[in-house]
Amino acid sequence: MTGRLAEINARIEGIRQLGSVMNVMRGIASARAQQARGQLAAVERYAAGITEAIGRVLSFMPARAEGGAGQHRPALVLFCAEQGFAGAFSEHVLDAAGGGLDAAGLLLIGTRGLAVARERGVTPAWSRPLPAHSAGIPRLADEIAQALYQRIADGGVGRIDALFCRFEPGRGIGVERLRLLPVDLAGIPRAGGGGMPVLNLAPEEVLRGLLADYLHAQLCSAGLHGFAAENQARMEAMAAARQQVERQLESLESAQRVVRQEEITAEIIELTAGEMASRAII
Repeated sequence: MTGRLAEINARIEGIRQLGSVMNVMRGIASARAQQARGQLAAVERYAAGITEAIGRVLSFMPARAEGGAGQHRPALVLFCAEQGFAGAFSEHVLDAAGGGLDAAGLLLIGTRGLAVARERGVTPAWSRPLPAHSAGIPRLADEIAQALYQRIADGGVGRIDALFCRFEPGRGIGVERLRLLPVDLAGIPRAGGGGMPVLNLAPEEVLRGLLADYLHAQLCSAGLHGFAAENQARMEAMAAARQQVERQLESLESAQRVVRQEEITAEIIELTAGEMASRAII
């Protein structure tokens, strides 16, 4: 019985250590999610400024009809999970992309997401890990943009979308689809009054530069949303696991009390029996 009690004590200690690790992981995920949300506010202000600048440049140019994608195939940028312990985060993104994924036009972000995609028989043409810290998202956005430009230059790629997860308080985590290219210029309002800028370059050249900055801002926004949502999912997974740990601890501590009581009872019986035996001899 002493061996059984030692085994229960060892299990309790191991589960308590596991609970401590979960608390640390949850704290790290919370800090990273909060930092990413703070950076998102700056990116959204930056994107709004670029959108306004595009509207001002468009006011110099005649209205132009936006061409369709034609026969070009679409490309898709998926922002999946980098690490585990985030539930079915990557699965939700891949499900939202649909069953007929064209691997040749698929760009996937996230090591864990890449593993899940390969398990489904999908190997993307291009992939990169998600940075460990949100400060690395702008550099990742540069790499994604260069990969997209290369595919456009090679021909055959028309519309480009991004799929990423977004966390909304009270609504949870959902998958969103964002159109990256071609930019919907018809949806950008032309500048009104307030003074028009003086351009030293051709409006078309200025517009190309602004559209490149706009794409970068959109990629940063999608990456930061995905980064924050993944850490939010990890927080929720750790919270659920912590509840399971507490239930196991409660069960083991109850068993510990029962075994201790049994040991005490056995010792009392043994002592009583020895005392009675000694009296009988006397």
